Amino acid sequence: MTYSSHHLRSLSKLLGEKRSSYGRKVNPQAIEIVEPISSAPPEVKKIIERVLQVEKDRLYTQNYRGINDDILKIIQEAIPE
Repeated sequence: MTYSSHHLRSLSKLLGEKRSSYGRKVNPQAIEIVEPISSAPPEVKKIIERVLQVEKDRLYTQNYRGINDDILKIIQEAIPE
């Protein structure tokens, strides 16, 4: 059985994932929120990236305890005494 290109496009639209609209419309308030992060020094950006990764890793788990300890550990590793 063969399908025409029209049918394939229709099937593709039906079964395909919808693309997110993130970034298509720029919210002025979002720029204000991201500005301190984008203008931060590289060391601070590294801390932020690691903290966000810890939060993402814990997002789908039932273990909510200890995230503060993980964040504190990240900061202590980044800032030598």
